[in-house]
Amino acid sequence: MLLLSRREVEELLDVDALIDALAAAMADVSTGRASMPPRGAAFVAERGGLLAAMPGYAPGAGALVSKLVSLFPGNAGTAVPTHQAVIVVFDPADGRPLAVLDGTEITATRTAAGSALATRLLAREDARTLAIVGTGVQARAHARVVPRVRAFAEVVVAGRDRAKARALADELGVGAAESIEAACRGADVVCATTHASAPVLRREWLAPGTHVNSVGLDPGGREVDDATVADAFLVVESRAAALAPPPAGSPDLLEPIERGLIGPDHVRAEVGELVLGTRPGRTSPDQLTLYKSVGVAVQDAAAAALVLEAARQRGAGREVEL
Repeated sequence: MLLLSRREVEELLDVDALIDALAAAMADVSTGRASMPPRGAAFVAERGGLLAAMPGYAPGAGALVSKLVSLFPGNAGTAVPTHQAVIVVFDPADGRPLAVLDGTEITATRTAAGSALATRLLAREDARTLAIVGTGVQARAHARVVPRVRAFAEVVVAGRDRAKARALADELGVGAAESIEAACRGADVVCATTHASAPVLRREWLAPGTHVNSVGLDPGGREVDDATVADAFLVVESRAAALAPPPAGSPDLLEPIERGLIGPDHVRAEVGELVLGTRPGRTSPDQLTLYKSVGVAVQDAAAAALVLEAARQRGAGREVEL
């Protein structure tokens, strides 16, 4: 079995190839070719954390994996990431375990690559300003990955903690907005990457034609307000995953459905349907579009397959006997 560290995964994962690999994996989901059972989780109630298991098979990538990922929102602002993960890769031909990979880097990068894919499919071609809402791992990943699909002239960072937002902006060499509202009002694309338990994104801050990527997931709350969800052309990775009971589904969607504000049919398309062209995407320059991500196992499978292939080509990693 091959062991690959976080540093090795970071060096081996080609982000541009990953965006394209996710397009194929999302198409597998929407055609029913992928196998992706609902995630299960064990809760650590006294710490507000959980450990989830995410098995998946992406036939287009020839990848069979299972990820174990912990989510401890209380780690925000500490040296310990809120998300930590390992991925085990199996041979889809005979079930042999082939590799164990650090999954923390893959989780961050494939999530941002999923937003980049949604941006490529949904954002206006003339989008020029990108707003990153959040100051953690996903904010960094989105600032690095999403600009690969649009020619942004300006990137700004905003957060609930202005000092952290300014520090991250300085680190990234981009602008810092005075507030989340200020960042959103001037943006063509907004990436919400928070662990907020109450909405930090307001509909009145979003100009006509804005595209929003929302990847924040806190089982106890949500980061997007009702009006944004209700007004937007809403796209998800998988209807089943997005509308599953917590913690698998999205509070941003489940709460408005439970209150009768929207119905399940408000989900207009899956990303894979846009890739395949079986459902339309943006229909006008002024349309508000929203990609609400919960993260799905085939994204990890597609990323792990790319890393494993690169590791074999370069002789990276360490072989061990079980």
